[in-house]
Amino acid sequence: MTSLRVALIFLAVVANTVVHVPLLLAAALVKAVLPSARLRLTCNSVLTGLTERWIAVNTWLVDRYSGTRFEVTGLEGLQADGHYLVLANHQSWVDIVVLQKVFNRRIPLMRFFLKRQLFWVPLLGLAWWALDFPFMGRHTRAQIARNPELGRRDMQATRRACEKFRDIPVSVMNFVEGTRFTPEKHARQDSPYRHLLKPKAGGVAYVLDAMGDALHGIIDVTIAYPGGRPTMVDLLAGRVPAVHIDVKQRPMPRDILRSGDSEDRAKRARFQQWINAIWQEKDEALAQVLER
Repeated sequence: MTSLRVALIFLAVVANTVVHVPLLLAAALVKAVLPSARLRLTCNSVLTGLTERWIAVNTWLVDRYSGTRFEVTGLEGLQADGHYLVLANHQSWVDIVVLQKVFNRRIPLMRFFLKRQLFWVPLLGLAWWALDFPFMGRHTRAQIARNPELGRRDMQATRRACEKFRDIPVSVMNFVEGTRFTPEKHARQDSPYRHLLKPKAGGVAYVLDAMGDALHGIIDVTIAYPGGRPTMVDLLAGRVPAVHIDVKQRPMPRDILRSGDSEDRAKRARFQQWINAIWQEKDEALAQVLER
């Protein structure tokens, strides 16, 4: 019976996607040929509205059939027309569903930085392209050390994306750990945190360097699953009893942004210290939920 329920909900999500993605593509193609910047901005509103409706239907399905209790704190004062950088820990693909449920229509539509390979995901890759999600190379430090041009390409891609985002309300989403948490990755990194991987400051620094003066603030999200890290099947099967989501609004680190440039080693060190402090606080918050 559980397998049947999962299959039916999954088919409903697929049907919702099949309905909305062609509409998004049509709006994106119209936007691409419009000669007026004002008309293109109108198309952005249409694209956002379609996506928010797509997310709202998926959220309704989760609310209706998962049985999961979502405990959320810190949503006060958010602006639906603002410019935000959203930071979060990353444990599961369920995180994306959680973030969309919590923030849909409360803040501007979230744009994720995606691996280039994800462009080829059926339907979803085209939807992400239509919504101007940035596709990145996601190179390792070792690869960049051998070929610095790879790092410059990612920086240029970030700047191009952020230039587009300046003209529209936007929430730029960044999973700072760069990958999903697993005990194996945690051990391999020798992470100093109990429930987190080491944060990577590079992607956050790219966005703040390119867009810092246009951002209203930083939304720091801590996601905890008291029942253990779930899969999407766990969520659809009703095996995720609760999710704790703590939202904090943080000021921009303008003292760091104003000091030096992106190649300044001292600035990079200060930026990493700033991220590490946030991660230490986040780890302590996770411990309070997961270890009680």
